[in-house]
Amino acid sequence: MKKIAIALVCTILATGAAMAQKQFTFGPKVGVDYTNYWGNNVEHGGQLSYQAGLFMEYRFTDWFSVSPEVVFAAQGGKYQIKRLDDYYKETDHINYINVPVMLKFYVTPELSIDFGPQVGFNVYSKNTAELKEGGEKDKITTDLKEYTKTVDFGLGLGLTYNITDEVFVQGRYTMGLTRVFDTKDYDKVVLEVLGFDNPKHSNGQISIGYRF
Repeated sequence: MKKIAIALVCTILATGAAMAQKQFTFGPKVGVDYTNYWGNNVEHGGQLSYQAGLFMEYRFTDWFSVSPEVVFAAQGGKYQIKRLDDYYKETDHINYINVPVMLKFYVTPELSIDFGPQVGFNVYSKNTAELKEGGEKDKITTDLKEYTKTVDFGLGLGLTYNITDEVFVQGRYTMGLTRVFDTKDYDKVVLEVLGFDNPKHSNGQISIGYRF
């Protein structure tokens, strides 16, 4: 009887561990971003960038889960005027530690629709201006930290496809809801020089991840 009880307890513990493992997963993810701005009269061009971080996912049911992430993302945009061989180009490098919390609805066991809020914490903010005129080149880097808001809010919408139980790919678009720059004087300069005001982040991404 004692052996049967011990065997039963071991079976229950093993089953519980298996269920917990199925319900809770975590791991790394990396991806490529296409970042830009959106807002009134925005004329910036997008730029390819990257993101990398960690995620975890808790499955409440077979069709619903929540997945918070902590991701480093290089964001920003660029603006360019070109005349023959001469050009003027500005590129913003505005990087964040982003924390999205995605609600995932599984349409099939392999495919989920993901939606949720995101908060970002600015860690790096610089502008690089390049000028080429008459064969002469000049490059100026400006620190934008004092002009950039520390916290950025956004909303994300995307899809996740599970290639295997461990490997998945994601596509997501995150629309910023917060003005990127915090100083009215800087906003005025941006509007007068670059032709837009009230810019917010716009970020499309494709990533791959691995579940443990």
